[in-house]
Amino acid sequence: MKRHIVGFGQDELGDWVAKLECRHQQHVRHNPPFVNRPWVLTQEGRDRFIGYQLTCKKCAAAAPRDW
Repeated sequence: MKRHIVGFGQDELGDWVAKLECRHQQHVRHNPPFVNRPWVLTQEGRDRFIGYQLTCKKCAAAAPRDW
């Protein structure tokens, strides 16, 4: 299910997570060469992705909310 990003936070290791409108979280790591998301490294980059849609696997699995 596609869900909009409503904000960002960091986990206990400092990795960035997207907060989704469904109240689930999803990691949005920048870990080249496997995952290339340089936009997550700056506040400006993260701000540009507010409203962007990600597929929420937790919704599909009927998982409880993260926040």
